[in-house]
Amino acid sequence: MAQVAFATYREAAALTDDDRLAAAALAERGVATHPAIWNAPDAAWNRFDLVVIRSTWDYPEQPVAYARWVEGFASTPNRLWNPPRVVLSTLDKRYLVELGRRGVTVVPTAVVTSSEKEPLHVILDRHDWDDVVIKPAISASARGTWRSRRATAARDEARFAEQRRARDLLVQPFCPEIAAGEWSLIFLGGQFSHAVIKRPAPGDFRVQRHFGGMPAAAEPSRRLIEQAAAVLARLGEPLLYARVDGIERAGDLVLMELEVNEPHLFLSASGDAPARFADAIVRALAR
Repeated sequence: MAQVAFATYREAAALTDDDRLAAAALAERGVATHPAIWNAPDAAWNRFDLVVIRSTWDYPEQPVAYARWVEGFASTPNRLWNPPRVVLSTLDKRYLVELGRRGVTVVPTAVVTSSEKEPLHVILDRHDWDDVVIKPAISASARGTWRSRRATAARDEARFAEQRRARDLLVQPFCPEIAAGEWSLIFLGGQFSHAVIKRPAPGDFRVQRHFGGMPAAAEPSRRLIEQAAAVLARLGEPLLYARVDGIERAGDLVLMELEVNEPHLFLSASGDAPARFADAIVRALAR
C-alpha cells in the first residue's frame, strides 16, 4: 500500500475535515494517508512515497525554517507536492508584483521593506490611493491585515511603523468588488475542478471564516476559468493542486492571491472533488 503524508502543523496536527474527505477517497484507491507535522524533529519523510503540503499554516511565523524544509526535497524530485520551486516562489506575496510585470492582471501592490522609513501618507499620495489594505508580505489567513485611508493615515502611522519594523509589508488599494465576494477557483491535477465564492461579513472586508466570512459553492464563467488557468500556466511546472483567488471586475479576473502552498481546497463544496484530488495524487505517485 502506498504511503502518503499530508503535512500539517503542530497546533492542528490531525487532518482537517476537508483533507479527511481526500484521505477516504485515497483509501478506496489503496493509498494510506498520514498527517505529519512539517517541523517535527522526529519526522522521517523518506518513509513516505509522497508528501503533500496541506495545513502547514504556521509557516509565516518561521519562514526561514519552512523554506529550508521545502528546499530539503529538491534532491528528491516528485516527492513533495507541490514542487519545491513553485512553493518557494510564492511564499512571499511580492510575487504579485512579478506576475503583474508579466502581464497578469493583479491588484496593484506596493512593497514596503522593514528597512524603509517612508510614512504611510506619502505612499498613498505617491500612488494616489485613498483607501488601502495593508498586510504582511508573508502571511496566511489574513493575519495582520487591516485597512487605512488617506484621511486617517497620520493617525495610523504608529501602527504601520510598528508592523513594518517587524516584517516587510504590502500596501494595496482596497477593491470594493470584495463586497460581492472573492472567487476561489480550485484546480486539481492541472484541471479546473470547482469554485467557491467567499463573501465577507457585513462591515468587514476579510473573507476568511474566522472573520465571519462565508464561502459558498458557485459556478464561475468560462472566461474566469480560462484566465485562472492562464495564470497557472505561467508557473511552468505541473501542479497537484492550486487555488486562484481574485475578484471579478467587468467580467475579468483580478488576481489577489495564487495559492499553491497550503490552501484550503473546499473539497466539500463539490461532491466529486475528493475523488478528483485522490486521482491526482495517485497520478503523482506514478511519477
